[in-house]
Amino acid sequence: MAYTMVDLCWKLAVCFFCCQVVSGRVKTEGHYVAAVYEHESILSPNPTALVDRQSALELMGRNLDIYEQQVVAAARQVLQRLSCMALKNKIFLVANLGTKQPCEHIDPHCPSDGRYQFNTNVAFNDDGMLVATYRKYNLYFEYAFDTPPEPDYTFFDTPFAGKFGMFTCFDILFFEPAVNLIRQYNLKQIVYPTAWMNQLPLLSAVEFQQAFATAFNINILAANIHHPTLGMTGSGIYTPVKSFIYHNMESYGGKLIVAEIPVITTDYKNNLESNERFRQNLHHSCKTFTSTPIADEVCFKEGQETPGRVSEKGNEQLPPLFYAEMMYDNFTFVPVWGEKGELQVCANTLCCYLNYQRTVVTEELYALGVFDGLHTVHGTYYVQACALVKCGGLSFSTCGQEVTDATALIDFQLWGNMSTPYIFPLLLTSGITLDFADHTGWKNNHYFISKNRTSSGLLTAALYGRWYEKD
Repeated sequence: MAYTMVDLCWKLAVCFFCCQVVSGRVKTEGHYVAAVYEHESILSPNPTALVDRQSALELMGRNLDIYEQQVVAAARQVLQRLSCMALKNKIFLVANLGTKQPCEHIDPHCPSDGRYQFNTNVAFNDDGMLVATYRKYNLYFEYAFDTPPEPDYTFFDTPFAGKFGMFTCFDILFFEPAVNLIRQYNLKQIVYPTAWMNQLPLLSAVEFQQAFATAFNINILAANIHHPTLGMTGSGIYTPVKSFIYHNMESYGGKLIVAEIPVITTDYKNNLESNERFRQNLHHSCKTFTSTPIADEVCFKEGQETPGRVSEKGNEQLPPLFYAEMMYDNFTFVPVWGEKGELQVCANTLCCYLNYQRTVVTEELYALGVFDGLHTVHGTYYVQACALVKCGGLSFSTCGQEVTDATALIDFQLWGNMSTPYIFPLLLTSGITLDFADHTGWKNNHYFISKNRTSSGLLTAALYGRWYEKD
């Protein structure tokens, strides 16, 4: 049985983290040191060609040689900063690799060569013992791997931060096992190897990893693959209030990130726990929660022809609605013009609202977009999204395109009558850098995000809702 090296060799990522040990230096109580390595994996000369098992093993060995070097490098930095090493490399290690599991032919799902192959995370403790394995459940065009019959809910204990959970790459977009694992076991630390292909404006790696950490109020150690030609980069160590990231589409070579971060305890509330309460009294409306009503409070069904939009005053023409493809979905947009304003746009049951102001009006087009429907390209899952995005040019048709640079500094409040409690607040700035919202949360059955003056030009501010029940 032959496999492509794209399938077998790019799904490699590694995370390290260690406990504090007693030493002569003062330690920061309630913190631990984490490290992730974004690996430039070694592929065959023709990654799409089928290869035999021996060739696949040889290339895997060359990748593991690099991992071994990085483990030593990580341990050395930990010794220098926090004296985390007692004997040799006293370090916890999580790596992602392919594993095989023999099966009998009486198993109706057993492959013809008598074994399953899984995309697997393995976790070792600081004594070198294998303490946990996780088999990826939501595969993304990974034809060399099999889907486990049931999702794994995998976590392991550490002496310095309690339980760490594990899942992989595409899993982060689904309820099983990622969300269920976090909720069922009240986990506050996650290790996340990934081979994520960035897709702007809503699903770049660092953008969504940070949003996930923010939504659940957890720490995430995310190690991506580094292959700019495949659109793969973006690793980081994320807390609900600060991130240490690496995103580089220009150069090659791996990158090790090391940071000291606070332990999040199990009594630390997450945003989604309070989000659940709103569902009992949820009603869909276009009414805003601000004291000043926004004009044109009519929800139009997606695809329905909309009449000419006139404000409540009857003499002011509102910005036109238009449609454009974003993230392979048909978004309904309204342009963001001028120095300040109040806007709304609706699709199906979702209405999105924006209050904005900017001191300098730049030669850049922004738009407020809404999507409420089933995403069906490269995966099937239901999305509710309100998004303020910079367009690729000055024409409406460029809205939704991938953009990496911006200069406009915008104060904004964005909100929508979301039907799901699972909302991931995105805030991406020029150069694929991250910013943090001033406020997020629920008010009058609407979820909102607000920010006064981003740290650099705004690329994306969005509420990305996942309505898992409608997948």
